[in-house]
Amino acid sequence: MYAFTCLMAGFFCLVIFSSFNDEDIQKEAALNKDSSGVSQRITAFDLNAAFAFADEPIPEDNFDARERLDRELTINSYLHAVTLLNIKTANRYFPVIEPILKKNNIPEDFKYLCVAESNLRMATSSAGAKGLWQFLETTGSAYGLEINTEVDERYDVEKSTEAASKFILYLKKRFGSWTTAAAAYNMGEAAIAKRLEEQKSGNYYDLNLNEETSRYIFRIIAIKEIMQNPSKYGFYVESDQLYQPFEKYSTLIITEPIPDLATLAQQYGTSYRMLKVFNPWLIGSSLSNTKGKKYEIRIPNK
Repeated sequence: MYAFTCLMAGFFCLVIFSSFNDEDIQKEAALNKDSSGVSQRITAFDLNAAFAFADEPIPEDNFDARERLDRELTINSYLHAVTLLNIKTANRYFPVIEPILKKNNIPEDFKYLCVAESNLRMATSSAGAKGLWQFLETTGSAYGLEINTEVDERYDVEKSTEAASKFILYLKKRFGSWTTAAAAYNMGEAAIAKRLEEQKSGNYYDLNLNEETSRYIFRIIAIKEIMQNPSKYGFYVESDQLYQPFEKYSTLIITEPIPDLATLAQQYGTSYRMLKVFNPWLIGSSLSNTKGKKYEIRIPNK
């Protein structure tokens, strides 16, 4: 009798619990329905609009190019977490990147190349490329960035953007268009040059390339389109939710060795963590500086 009572009690609990779950599901579905009664509404993009990279338009009569753009717009507009974080982080880094590009006469669209490369993170790729602009060590060093076991200026936003600007200008001079220069930034100048010669074409949109570079320009254009018109693609971020630029700091000029960065941080009333956040190019725990080089270290204000 006891066993039967327990069994029946469990059954009624299951029925009641299930009914609550059903009610919750029905309420959630009702909230998500639009006026037509459809629970989720996904619309296609208007591919007849004008799209361009660095004022170099996608060919209007090239259906293949339009469909490749459609793919990137669709994928990136539904990368909700990544895109939302990119929008927030751009508020921190674009004000630094934009004037450097402008000073070097590089189209502002190249800031979206930076997003495509690293999602505006101090990332490291499987190939060893690092920083916002994803420089390999050889290329970074060739364009004046200091890279060793204690300092890696690929993580310095200003210096790496200056180096990227020089590299982009070189690629533009070699290949003649900003679009092909951007493709070469991704694939490598020798590889792009070889494909241009093999395929007897001077137009990026007519080249048959590896999947990553074949998608690359379209991905940049899609990122640009979404970040310039976030609400159009369903992204809403209040101004106070944006990541703020690193502006509240003092600059410490260093010409001597620093045996312990943690001690330095403590001396100036900050933490080792925050010292690294404001100076990501300091990759070691000390700074030997045997040649008495001048370094500018940012100390966050209290």
